[in-house]
Amino acid sequence: MFLIATAAAGQNGGPNEAPLAAHNETNPAEGLSSTATLPSLPNAPAQERVIDKKFMTVMGALGGAESLRFTSRKLVLDNEFAAGAPWVTHEPSNQHLIVKDAGLYAAELLVVYELKKPHSWLPGDKVIRRFWWAYPSAMVAIHIKNGVENIRTHGPGGCTSVECAEQMQ
Repeated sequence: MFLIATAAAGQNGGPNEAPLAAHNETNPAEGLSSTATLPSLPNAPAQERVIDKKFMTVMGALGGAESLRFTSRKLVLDNEFAAGAPWVTHEPSNQHLIVKDAGLYAAELLVVYELKKPHSWLPGDKVIRRFWWAYPSAMVAIHIKNGVENIRTHGPGGCTSVECAEQMQ
């Protein structure tokens, strides 16, 4: 390896080319002369990056949209429980929601990663890989819509505060 690197550095055309070439001609221990040709290595196939800027942007948007929806839904449930709504029997725990929602996001991330990654055994792989972004993009729109609806939630009779809902009863 060192011999190949030394010979390649000597062919590079840099300022140290003359001393390196002279060193190769006069050093019989290296076994290479300046006229020896190095075997060319085959070009390695260009490996496609799966996690790139587009992937990070799309999955970041999905994570942000899911966070909006989950957080706003948790706040709605907390407010309904505090107001004494009969359909909310207990306040959901944060740990349970975080573990469940993180698991869902991890599964979505894995599926999108596998869709974007090249597979030699899969027929039609190039077509499938072009649409890796379709599911996360659709889910971003759905999560944002649900999050905004959670934020705009009104109480009974269209009230937006607990005091208003108490007056309606």
